[in-house]
Amino acid sequence: MNIEQAKSIPLAQILDKLGCQPTQQKNNEAWYRFRDEKTASFKVNIPLNVWYDFGVGRGGDSISLVQYHLELSGEDCNVPDALRWLKGMTDTPKIIPVIRKKEEQANSSLLYIDNVSTIKHELLIEYLEKRGIPIQVARRYMKEVKICNRETKKYFKALGMRNEDGGWEVRNEYFKGCIGKKNITVIRGSDSTSNGFHVFEGSLDYLSAMIRQENGRHFKEDVYVCHSVAILSKVTPFINGYERYKVGYTWMDNDEAGKKATAALGDFIRTQDQLLHKPQNKLYSPYKDVNAWHMVELGMT
Repeated sequence: MNIEQAKSIPLAQILDKLGCQPTQQKNNEAWYRFRDEKTASFKVNIPLNVWYDFGVGRGGDSISLVQYHLELSGEDCNVPDALRWLKGMTDTPKIIPVIRKKEEQANSSLLYIDNVSTIKHELLIEYLEKRGIPIQVARRYMKEVKICNRETKKYFKALGMRNEDGGWEVRNEYFKGCIGKKNITVIRGSDSTSNGFHVFEGSLDYLSAMIRQENGRHFKEDVYVCHSVAILSKVTPFINGYERYKVGYTWMDNDEAGKKATAALGDFIRTQDQLLHKPQNKLYSPYKDVNAWHMVELGMT
């Protein structure tokens, strides 16, 4: 996708993709609440296809809107990043089928996050130690979250990793689930020129692989943590048509669902020009997943 093609995409289409609907539309103007605000201050001129956010004094075209969104999301927000995002939004990539696991817990509308802080609870640190994850590594990517039940008023603590929709993928020794909207987590690599990416099934698998492969240092390549193979398809818009990517490393579980996920990702990757798929399963076979292999390597089991 080139710049002229990107600028021709209607702003309303982009805003709809971001979950924004106009609060008021009159003549050639539409007003939106783009940020967390009570009164709509984001205006779109429909014929000119330009926008202006009066709340921050900022405006522009379709490309600058996506840059604005990526910036607010804490992601890389250069023009190439915006073009990739727009290409992913407008393309229709091969659909990855929904894959489910019996042990996955459904989201509970009764639960909510009351507090987010640095990991310090003794039981959570102990849980990480049991899984072979040093606290200094976990703290770089996870938080300690206090989860409350609206009905019982009881609460518990868990490890949380924020996803791309602002929800929290949480877990402790007894609970695993999502609070808020479910999505993947994107972690940009330390080398912006790297031509690869990694796809992990879970957060502990990601941390385990980073410890084993990079001695606990940040991956040079981009990382996509799915948290559940059921939403594997949410990875594809980030990969589809992204010319910098030349190789995709997948780290799915060695169970039946993981094998299906690996095959589905392989099918999708083959639709991309000059993109090589390198499943990493042999590294941690015959163990169930990356974390199980990591624990064996540490002599913990």
